[in-house]
Amino acid sequence: QPQLVESGGGLVQPGGSLRLSCAASGFRVSDYAIGWFRQVPGKQREGISCIRSDGGDAEYAGSVKGRFIASRDITKNTVFLQMNNLKSTDTAVYYCAAYLGSYEDVDYWGQGIQVNVSS
Repeated sequence: QPQLVESGGGLVQPGGSLRLSCAASGFRVSDYAIGWFRQVPGKQREGISCIRSDGGDAEYAGSVKGRFIASRDITKNTVFLQMNNLKSTDTAVYYCAAYLGSYEDVDYWGQGIQVNVSS
């Protein structure tokens, strides 16, 4: 059964860092594009990063570009999101997702993990 499991969330002060992990099972991350999304209650889910299946340069939304870094370790079948210089506006539930086509047509979603940025 294909599955994505996020870990690494929690509470961090503004300016701090966190690294999210997204461990895949039942399929290979090298066969899929892996996206990171986040959602705040009452707002639409926002796509913030994507690594293509060919492992090329990751793409980022303007809201996180220069602060977040997506990467993957295909030997561990895991994708990471390094989040630096966190702001209160980064508080959200973060999801990883795998898709073969467009990020609007996700094949597998993770369960989501809470990130709180607060002093």
